[in-house]
Amino acid sequence: MEKIYIKNSEVNKSEILIENDLSKNIDDFLDINKCFFITNSTIAKLYPEILYKFNDKKIIIIKDGEKYKNYKTCNYILNKLLEEKIERNDCIVAFGGGVVGDIAGYCASVILRGVKFIQIPTTLLAMCDSSIGGKTGYNTSFGKNLIGTFYLADKVLIDPMFLNTLDDYNYKCGLGEVLKYAFIEKSCKCEKFYNLEDILTVNQTKDVKNEMVKIIACCVSLKANVVSLDKSENNLRKILNFGHTFAHAFETYLKYKKISHGEAVSYGIKCASKLSYEMKKIDDNYYNKINFLIDKFSLTNKKLKFKKQKILELMMYDKKVQNKKINLLLPVAPLEVELFDNIDLLLLEASLP
Repeated sequence: MEKIYIKNSEVNKSEILIENDLSKNIDDFLDINKCFFITNSTIAKLYPEILYKFNDKKIIIIKDGEKYKNYKTCNYILNKLLEEKIERNDCIVAFGGGVVGDIAGYCASVILRGVKFIQIPTTLLAMCDSSIGGKTGYNTSFGKNLIGTFYLADKVLIDPMFLNTLDDYNYKCGLGEVLKYAFIEKSCKCEKFYNLEDILTVNQTKDVKNEMVKIIACCVSLKANVVSLDKSENNLRKILNFGHTFAHAFETYLKYKKISHGEAVSYGIKCASKLSYEMKKIDDNYYNKINFLIDKFSLTNKKLKFKKQKILELMMYDKKVQNKKINLLLPVAPLEVELFDNIDLLLLEASLP
């Protein structure tokens, strides 16, 4: 079993466990009687044997999809928790992908001013990224994840066997985040070099799935190191948003339809790389390498049409905007990114699809 930790303080830490079939012994990691279980309708149908372990009154099932990641869903969960008289020594368990984890984490952080929280991610996106590091929240009409908290899970239980039921849409959703980590690895300041980019380059697309336990551990280790150094995104943690300023604008514009989050991130990385290339921050070889890897996994094959001015307007709602200036993470060398605030708006507009 792989064990990785995020230090929250000198005393507290978030424990991340990775092992195939870990979920078969879920009782070893949870006090079932103290747990409120939050999942979605799709996951509930796929894994009834896990839900069976929990008290029916403490199972909360929400609708599946990014469009339900909103205040209405959060309010529904909070009211259910209060109806069942949740106590401060109880625990909220998120069983699902990024939407379930983000919403359940937000509810855990605000109900009774905070209760214990455990994540059991079921998608590649959640295993590699969203379940790690304590970002919670929901979407609004103004943009994605604009309401939320930083609230580390006490435990994250990762069972890669859940990926066997993952459809192509959600697989690609996770691959976009995996590629992000490959392109920022040196900037993560990890003592160990995992060479994630090479793993993705040398393996054929179908063989990458066979390396998933290793890939998940790489991504988790990189993020855990960054979050341990900067829990509240004051500085270093901003690198984890590579491609996301573009991506969130694309997702909001498309009303969370047509493309997955991972595909949006991949389009965003291409935009950031094109902008960096035009600003002469990276050379032809690295620019082509980034595009080659994204194209290898067919993450930007859809023909998307945007009103560019509207995308620029949506980007102004990004959480990194300061002094009414868009701040963007751009590649500056192989596996390294930096934050820039002096972006030429004409170049920025030209980088959009």
